[in-house]
Amino acid sequence: MRLTLHTDYALRTLIYLGIHTDRLTSIREVAQVYGISENHLVKIIHRLGQAGFVETIRGRNGGLKLGRPAATIVLGDVVRHTEEDMALVSCMQPVAADGRTACILADACRLRGVLGEALGSFIGVMDRYTLADVITDQERQRLHRPQPD
Repeated sequence: MRLTLHTDYALRTLIYLGIHTDRLTSIREVAQVYGISENHLVKIIHRLGQAGFVETIRGRNGGLKLGRPAATIVLGDVVRHTEEDMALVSCMQPVAADGRTACILADACRLRGVLGEALGSFIGVMDRYTLADVITDQERQRLHRPQPD
């Protein structure tokens, strides 16, 4: 399974915000640290905000911060919220309105079940960890930036 860049950047942003809980950060700051397009990051922040992972504060002294403590942000929840499609193969997608599936073997295929189990295991592991679990001292040292003036 490969996560989309959207999810990758969402997780990186949350890590950055989890390190800088003492102050507000800006989209520009996060984008510069990771070399991400600000326009792309705006979309990611919006989606994270909708789910309550990030709180955005508007205005001259506004910025971004975690929407709740890092210890309560489950990585599996972030992945489920940011991944558009968790189907590993086309036959795992929902049945079309006309009742057709993407594969003629869908009714008899064992591979679909194996892949479904694998996906469940992946998400199960992600569900065992919170944002606080993945923020290391090394990351704190590398990403620590004093508040910009």
